[in-house]
Amino acid sequence: MTESATGFMDGILHDPKQPDQRSGPAWGAVISLALGTFGLVTAEFLPASVLTPLAHDLSITEGAVGQALTTTAIVGAISAPTMAVITRPLDRRIVIWAMTLLLILSNVLSAVAGSLPVLLAARVVLGIALGGFWSISAALAMRLVPSHLLRRAMSIILTGVTCATVCAAPIGAYVGDIWGWRTAFMIAAVVGAVTLVVQLITIPRLPPIGVTSFRSLLDVAKNPMIKVAMLVVLLVASGHFAGFTYIRAFLEKFPALDIETISLVLLAFGIGGFFGNLAGGLLAEHSLKAAAALPPLLIAMATVSLLTLGASAWATAIAVTVWGFAFGAVPVGLQTWMVLHATPEQAESAGGLMAATFQVAIAAGAIFGGLLMDNAGVASALTYSAVASFLGALTVFLLGPKREPQTT
Repeated sequence: MTESATGFMDGILHDPKQPDQRSGPAWGAVISLALGTFGLVTAEFLPASVLTPLAHDLSITEGAVGQALTTTAIVGAISAPTMAVITRPLDRRIVIWAMTLLLILSNVLSAVAGSLPVLLAARVVLGIALGGFWSISAALAMRLVPSHLLRRAMSIILTGVTCATVCAAPIGAYVGDIWGWRTAFMIAAVVGAVTLVVQLITIPRLPPIGVTSFRSLLDVAKNPMIKVAMLVVLLVASGHFAGFTYIRAFLEKFPALDIETISLVLLAFGIGGFFGNLAGGLLAEHSLKAAAALPPLLIAMATVSLLTLGASAWATAIAVTVWGFAFGAVPVGLQTWMVLHATPEQAESAGGLMAATFQVAIAAGAIFGGLLMDNAGVASALTYSAVASFLGALTVFLLGPKREPQTT
């Protein structure tokens, strides 16, 4: 066997107890993971920005297109805790490359879809990529940078989410209107291909360092701090998506904004999320408990402001911007919390549980918010968002970590 072939096999099949030997932080690899999160979140929510023309072209209802989002979330929830188990003998960079390839395939399938079954198949592929990527990204961050820089690395990786929040919807809608919705998906596929090239160049060998199994998932889930974190994720994420999914309907009804102003308000939400992500990373470096508790408390305050001051256009715009800022900080604190309260060998299991819980919360929040919207009005969906977010913050204050995890 040649030296290169031997190195390749050593990277795939490796003694799980052998630690990484790295001289310094691999920031290029961290940035490549941020590109991955950008591509995944863009693809996940792209159908929403091209909803009407896509439904018309495929001769299906807009509600059926909406189910494509739910399909992705459900498959992602299943994929997240199982992908680390299925791929446990593989070098983790190979897993990341495979998930990015699935991302590209999903966008291409969506672009050429001629029927709802093909579109749903594309969304299933995306769900697998989404769950698999999120399940190991935090664990990889622990290996790419020293532990005292983990919070900063997580903030950079999750910047991809907030950038997608800012860019995906308006760019997708614009491209769909000018060149057609299929072009929007093809551009997303090209972004995925660029991401893959960067990952091929920057991500070093990352042999598996722990034997992930379904038993290890159960063991991690028994950790009291992990249980609390999962509860907080369910409350905060379901509350956010129950309310914000229908924010346009609120803006059209209460402050009665026109479509141009609504677009600007939603852009402010995305920009707020970008800066919130950066602030969340800085806050997590000083107090993990504050980083996990303050963002949901801000979301609760923002939604209460909308319910009480929603007739004012300026008050609404400020509240939505604060909401975006707060939600941009949410994943940094919670994902760092879960990973740091697991052992290094359990980091992938903790990441998988975090991703699965988040996807379940997305689906549950959107469904529950829709039921409230249809039966009690949009204000009821925002009320649930405020209550759930406040309960999430209260849970962190009462049951969250009493002291910071030790880092070296």
